[in-house]
Amino acid sequence: MEAEKSRPLWDNPFQFVLACISYAVGLGNVWRFPYLCQMHGGGGFLIPYLIMLILEGMPLLYLELAVGQHMRQGSIGAWKAISPYLCGVGVASVIVSFFLSMYYNVINAWAFWYLFHSFQDPLPWANCPLNSNHTDYVEECEKATPTQYFWYRKTLNISPSIEENGGLQWEQAACLILAWLVVYLCILRGTEHTGKVVYVTATMPYVVLTIYLIRGLTLHGAANGLTYMFTPKLEELANPKTWINAATQIFFSLGLGFGSLIAFASYNEPSNNCERHAIIVSLINSSTSVFASIVTFSIYGFKATFNYENCIKKVILLMTNFFDLEEGLITMENLDDMKHFLASAHPREYADLLPQIKNCSLEAELDTAVQGTGLAFIVYSEAIKNMEVSQLYSVLYFIMLLMLGIGSMLGNTAAILTPLTDSKFISSHVPREMISGGICIINCFVGLLFTMQAGNYWFDIFNDYAATLSLLLIVLVETIAVCYVYGLRRFQKALGAMIGHEPSWYWKIMWAFVSPVLIVSLFIFYLTDYIRTGTLRYQAWDATEGQLVTKDYPSGALAVIGLLVAASTLCIPLGAIVIFIKKRHQGKSNPDVLS
Repeated sequence: MEAEKSRPLWDNPFQFVLACISYAVGLGNVWRFPYLCQMHGGGGFLIPYLIMLILEGMPLLYLELAVGQHMRQGSIGAWKAISPYLCGVGVASVIVSFFLSMYYNVINAWAFWYLFHSFQDPLPWANCPLNSNHTDYVEECEKATPTQYFWYRKTLNISPSIEENGGLQWEQAACLILAWLVVYLCILRGTEHTGKVVYVTATMPYVVLTIYLIRGLTLHGAANGLTYMFTPKLEELANPKTWINAATQIFFSLGLGFGSLIAFASYNEPSNNCERHAIIVSLINSSTSVFASIVTFSIYGFKATFNYENCIKKVILLMTNFFDLEEGLITMENLDDMKHFLASAHPREYADLLPQIKNCSLEAELDTAVQGTGLAFIVYSEAIKNMEVSQLYSVLYFIMLLMLGIGSMLGNTAAILTPLTDSKFISSHVPREMISGGICIINCFVGLLFTMQAGNYWFDIFNDYAATLSLLLIVLVETIAVCYVYGLRRFQKALGAMIGHEPSWYWKIMWAFVSPVLIVSLFIFYLTDYIRTGTLRYQAWDATEGQLVTKDYPSGALAVIGLLVAASTLCIPLGAIVIFIKKRHQGKSNPDVLS
């Protein structure tokens, strides 16, 4: 009882909800959900997304919050309390969170880098720089775009392949150290500090998104982007991958399996209504994804329209000069008619010119789907540079990215810190501040790998393979553990004692049958997809062509991918085996233990 009384608590339930929102609402809401809408039928994607929220998202979020609040321990202690054989589940969660923390804070480092450069006029990614002779633009930039050049050359200084590590980029390393210093200051005193920080990290992104929404809706071409988003392509509902991606997005967006939600809930009052909070957090998270998509597609529409009209203007200029026509004779409205007229009046000349005439298409511009860092640091930057008062919108945008990133990092580090501080041996010998500092220093040191010239390739490996299969397995074991090891009836009675009423039939059916079946389906899909893909590949930057090219991962990288997956997933069976061997050994030396 003394340990329970001394456990830190959130100041109020609202602070806990803000912490969960700050953790769950992250970069995936801004840079992955809009991409999935674009890929899977615009507004039609909302149908499978909302269904998966009901069948998978809310029930699993409630389950993790309830386990954390009831057991009042971090992931390792909580699952060990349910059964000693489940200690490996908590360890697996901590390892996955550790992997995530290693590379996730690099995004915050990049956001700091762009934020510092956002005060320049013009923005440094607005135009191509001159070459060393000051006679022409840098060739790599001319072949790519100014925003691509600033990202791949000035920010990452990327190498041609993953096998060429290159040197450490000291500017990026300094930004990474700054990012970890900020995280350390936020987690220094546990809930005492984190609880205050989430007031900013949870609310600031909504302020910036609202400003961007107002600005985005007034941009030329915004309507084209919003029409594209809200015009459902219902035929996409027959595509199994649409449903798979909807389930995956819900699963990872809520941050299930990392142990962060269990850690946050363990600092609640035992009587806190975690059922209501699970519904609130999951609905706000999904609503934010839709809200961010409206903002993104209004900017998409502006960017696509801008590029489309620029393409048309170049075609008009080319035809005007080639046929020596009067300026203004060809307009955007009569371009097609003039093409037909010139093709019939001057067939030979027009045939010579035809290969140089670009096929300008607004639909093709809108169809160009980009996610991840490509959307966050290239597409958005390109749109921002063409806005009026571009410096202001650039500063706001990268502050928003930082708030989203830092908010998620608070959850990631809590998933590692809470099990460590729960350990009586560690907490009695090492102050919390030193434990927090040690975690930040180790992660920062390892994270320097991602600031090397090949760092972005390693970042993609961690992002793609460090968590996907591991988290699915972790959450599957969690649901089985609660329903069939701890016992669903016992769990519902514990919930009744905590929140005043037992869970309804909906929650019980989801926990016992529907959610586990969905997780198994996702696990099988990803496993078969990896096997069917064969040799794993990655996108490398070709500076000579100014574009991305596909290459095969070398054997060393494949070995790292295997280790990333195995390091966490093997913890679950190994933990059970170690406990089994211990109990057998104790049983042999002391027969009373077995009896």
